Amino acid sequence: MLTNSLKIALRNLLKRKGFTALNVTGLAIGVTCCLLIFQYVSYERSYDTFQKNAGRIVRVWLDQYKQGTLSYQSATTYPAIGPTMKRDYPEVENYCRLKDNNLLLSNENVNVKFNETKGYYADTSAINMLGVQLVKGSGSASLSGPDKMIISESMAKKYFGSDDALNKKLTVRSQNLVEYYEVTGVFKDYPTNSHLIINYLVSYATLEKELRVSGDTSNEVNTSFGWYDFYTYLQLKPGTDLEKFRAKLPAFTNKYINSSEWRKTNNVKADLYVMPLSDIYLNSNFNQEAEANGNGNSVKFMFIIGFIIMAIAWINYINLSTARSVERAKEVGVRKVLGAGQTGLVRQFMFESLLLNLSAVAIAAMIVATLTPAFNTLMALETIKGFEMSGKYWLLFAGIFAAGSLMSGLYPSIVLSNYKPIAVLKGAFKNTSGGLMLRKGLIILQFSISVILIAGTIIVYQQVQFMRNQQLGANINQTLVLNGAQSVGDSTYQDVMQPFKTDLLRQPGIKSMAASTNVMGQEIYWTGGVISLDHRDLGAITLYTLGIDYDFIPQFELKLAAGRNFSRDYKTDNRAAILNENAAQQLGFKNAEQALNKKIVRSSHDTLTVVGVIHDFHHLGLQKPIDPQIILLRPNVRNEYSIKLQTADIHNTVAFIQSTWNKYFPNDPFSYFFLDEQFNQQYKQDLQFGKVFTMFAFLAILIACFGLLGLSAYNILQRTKEIGIRKVLGASVPNVLFILSKDFLWLVTLAFVIAAPISWWLMHSWLQGFAYRININWWVFAVAGLFAVVIALGTISYQAIKAALANPVRSLRTE
Repeated sequence: MLTNSLKIALRNLLKRKGFTALNVTGLAIGVTCCLLIFQYVSYERSYDTFQKNAGRIVRVWLDQYKQGTLSYQSATTYPAIGPTMKRDYPEVENYCRLKDNNLLLSNENVNVKFNETKGYYADTSAINMLGVQLVKGSGSASLSGPDKMIISESMAKKYFGSDDALNKKLTVRSQNLVEYYEVTGVFKDYPTNSHLIINYLVSYATLEKELRVSGDTSNEVNTSFGWYDFYTYLQLKPGTDLEKFRAKLPAFTNKYINSSEWRKTNNVKADLYVMPLSDIYLNSNFNQEAEANGNGNSVKFMFIIGFIIMAIAWINYINLSTARSVERAKEVGVRKVLGAGQTGLVRQFMFESLLLNLSAVAIAAMIVATLTPAFNTLMALETIKGFEMSGKYWLLFAGIFAAGSLMSGLYPSIVLSNYKPIAVLKGAFKNTSGGLMLRKGLIILQFSISVILIAGTIIVYQQVQFMRNQQLGANINQTLVLNGAQSVGDSTYQDVMQPFKTDLLRQPGIKSMAASTNVMGQEIYWTGGVISLDHRDLGAITLYTLGIDYDFIPQFELKLAAGRNFSRDYKTDNRAAILNENAAQQLGFKNAEQALNKKIVRSSHDTLTVVGVIHDFHHLGLQKPIDPQIILLRPNVRNEYSIKLQTADIHNTVAFIQSTWNKYFPNDPFSYFFLDEQFNQQYKQDLQFGKVFTMFAFLAILIACFGLLGLSAYNILQRTKEIGIRKVLGASVPNVLFILSKDFLWLVTLAFVIAAPISWWLMHSWLQGFAYRININWWVFAVAGLFAVVIALGTISYQAIKAALANPVRSLRTE
C-alpha cells in the first residue's frame, strides 16, 4: 500500500510541475530561513548556559533614585553586598565579586608587553561559580593570597610561547610602581558565548593589598556600601524560590544602604535587584556592563520572523491546493465510484503533502549547508563551526515542521475527499464560497505580513541611518587614539610627555593632540555626587566626570554655551569645572550663564568654581541619553591620547607616531584605534539587525509572491472562457487586465488597512529602546502599501497580460 501511495503521489506531483515547483521552492526557502534564524536565536540564548550551576546564579544590579526619579541603573554594585547577603540570608550558598583591572603586563625575559583590559580582580569562588576551567593550577587556591593571577591558554602562549606558565612571573607597571604577579593557574580560553570576556583573573587579596599600600586602612573593598564598581554574583542554594528571595531585597537595601544620613539628607534612594545569569546578555543594558550585550527584542523579532516565513510558505500550499480542487474533483469522483473511502483519500493526499514537505526539507538542508558560513559571518557568529543548534531548537523545529505539515496538508485533504462523486461526474461541481473566502483570507494575511515587513524594513533603516548621521556635537573624524602611557610616574610625566607632544606636532600630517580619561564611545565609570551651593535643597546630583587637558575642548570642537575653556593663564583652574548643559540644568541653574562662577561641591569635598558650560554632546551612541557631565582639568591625564590627523598619507603618519612613541615610552606597547570606527561599533548590532531583517523580509515577501503567482495563474485558467467572451464582445486588453487584477488588488488594499496600525505599534515599541529615535512618518506606510501593490501587480501581470492578449477563439475552445 505504501509503494502504491508513493507512486500515485509522485505521478500527481510530476504531472503538475508548476504547482510542485512553486510549493517546493517556497517551502525550501521557508525552511532554510527558519533553520538559519533558529541557529542565530539558539546561539544568542545560549549565553552563560555552559556553566554548571547557571540556573542558580544571579547577578545583583543597582537602581539609584534622586528625589523619586531614577538617576541610573548600574550592573555594578557595592563590595559589601556579597559577604553581607551570605551572612544574612541562608538562601545564598556563595558569592563572588569582580572588579575590572586593566594592566600593563610584560614578560621581561622575552621583551613582550601588552595593555590588557579583559580581566578582573576576583574572589577565590569566581573560579567555580563562573565556570573557569583550570588546566593547570590548584582550583580556588590559585587565587588565594596577594600578587597571584590565573591566565587563559591564549594569554599564556602570548607571553610565554606555550601554556607552560605555571609559577612564572609577569611584570606589572603602573606609573612608578613595578610589581610582579605569579601565574598560579592556566585555564581554558573562556567561552565566547558569555556576557563576560575573561582573559585573566587577579586575586582579590591583591586589590586589598594595593589599597592598604595606597594608605586606605578602612577595608572599603569589603565593607563599602557606597563604592559601586563591583560585579556581584550570588549562587543560591538548590530549591530557592527566586521570587521570594527578591521580595527580601527591599528590607536589605533599607537596612544597609538607604539608612545612611547622606542618602536621607540628599533624598537619594537605592534599590537592589537580581537577574539570572542566563538572562544578562539579552536583557541587561545598564551602566557599566562588562561587555556590550545583545538585544533581546531583536532576537524575539527574528524568532517571530522565522515562524512567519514558515507560515507564509504553508499558506501558499493551502491556497494552491484548495484552488486546484476543481481540477482534482473528477479524480476524487472516479476513485470514490471505484470504492475509495474518505479515510484512504485523506491518507493519499496527506502522503502527497508529506512528500512535498520532505522534498523541501532535503533541498533546504543543502542550501543551509552552503549558506551557513556566509550567514555566520554576517551575524558575527564566527566562533560557530558550521551549522550548530541546540537540541531544544531542533525539537522546536521538528515540532513546528510536523504541525505545519499536518495542518497545511489536512485541510486540502479533507476538502478534496469530501466531494460528492455524482455531482462531480455530472460536471455540477464548482469551488465553494467557503473555500474562496478562506483563500482570500489567507492572501490578506500574507500581504498584511508583507506590508508589516516592508514598513519595518524602512523604519529600521531610517533609525540606523539617523544614529550614524546625527550630529554628535563633537568632531571625531580623522582622530587616532593612543592608549596612554602608564609606565612613567607623575613626577617625571610632563618631562617626557611635552617633548613627545612637541615632536608629534612638528609632523605636517598631525594637526593637534589632546589627552583625557575617556574619549567618545567609551563609557565613563568615574562618577560622584555634586551639590550646588546655590541650590542645596536639590541635594547631591550624580555627574559623570571627564578629566581632560587644555587642548581637548578645541580639538573636538566642543561648543561653549557660556564661559570659557581651561587656560594656562588661570592658575586656579585646577579648582575649576566645566559642566555640560544637562548637568547645569540638574544642578538647578535655569541657563548656562546663570551657572558661571557658581560654587559646586563634589563628594570628595572639593569646592570648585564653574568657569564654563558646553553644549550637550553625545559621548555615547544615540541608543543612550546624554548624561550630566562635569569636566575637570587634569594636565597629567594619560588614559587616552587623541591625535587629529590630516587626510593625506595617514599610513606614514601612523608609522611616524609609532617610532616617536617607542622613543619616549619604550616600556609601553603601541596600541591605537581610529575614533570614528570605534564609535560606530556601538551601532554594530543594530546594523546587523537591519541587514538581516531586510534579507528575511525580502524572502518572506518572495514566498508570498510565489503563492500569489500560482493562485493568479490558476484563477486566470478558470476564467479562460470568460476572457474569450469579453474580448469577442469588444473588451480591450487594459479592460481585461483590470478585471483580472482588481480582485487581488482589493485584497492587497484590505491587507494594508489591517497591517498599517499593527506595523506602527510594533515598530513604535522597537524604537523605545533608543534614547534618540526617529518619528514614524505616515508616508512610510504609504510607501509600504504602494510597494505591496506594485509587488502584487508585478506578480500577476505576466499571466494577466498573457491571457488578455490570447486569441479569443482559442480561449473559447478550451471548454
